[in-house]
Amino acid sequence: MELKEAISIVIKQERKKIGMSQEELAHLCNIDRTYISLLERKKRRPTLDVIFRISYSFHIKPSTFVKMLEDTMHL
Repeated sequence: MELKEAISIVIKQERKKIGMSQEELAHLCNIDRTYISLLERKKRRPTLDVIFRISYSFHIKPSTFVKMLEDTMHL
């Protein structure tokens, strides 16, 4: 599995788990909603800054987010 796919899966999974829309996540991260959509559709890779913003919006550590990516990719 590629990194883009793992990012897509983890973001969508965590966002839905807490009942958050793409728009709500984007607002909390101070980024455009279309960017969240692009991440979930595997069209973009987030910067480290965006990974931190998304992680904090999910109330998890960035290292936990990265671990979730690793687990999804089966590394």
